[in-house]
Amino acid sequence: MNKKSIVPLILCLGLITIGCSKDYSISDELAVGNLKSVLMESMGATQYSGIGYFDDSDACNVAAQQGAAFAVRMTGDLEGCLYVFVDEFECSPSGTYREVGRELFIGTYKGSSGSFWTTYRFEAKYEGCAEDGSYLGAEILGRCQHPLVDGSGEGVFEGVSGRLDMKDDIEAGNYPYRGHFKF
Repeated sequence: MNKKSIVPLILCLGLITIGCSKDYSISDELAVGNLKSVLMESMGATQYSGIGYFDDSDACNVAAQQGAAFAVRMTGDLEGCLYVFVDEFECSPSGTYREVGRELFIGTYKGSSGSFWTTYRFEAKYEGCAEDGSYLGAEILGRCQHPLVDGSGEGVFEGVSGRLDMKDDIEAGNYPYRGHFKF
């Protein structure tokens, strides 16, 4: 080795030795594998999750929300109804379906009631497409993202921001969800 390579190597070894000493050990709070992320705690985000179900029994009374195409009954951390208002949709010849719209959640979080609006983008693969741009046949896979509309929260959700994500469970026929709130 030449002298130019040895000097940086010695400096690197010195930094590694100092960084790995007990005096500079990582705290338990920052250790990988903790259930709560220090970053999320420092930013004030609260994680939530549960399962949504297509409201085929109309327990959510979709007609009461004029213009809603359908509702999803939410269980878990969010208990209530997610009313879906479809704004646009399209389907490609391969069966890839895309939909955008708005949603209104009315229900409870940790026993306190409230509501909030989201915008959403749904993407799925279906067996085929109809001429009007809607899907045909069974869903093969699907997922959607739902950013909360800032300032739309009421009750327990007043001032909340965040996001809700769903990934369709085709076999079980439901929509597991997870997300985060920042109050």
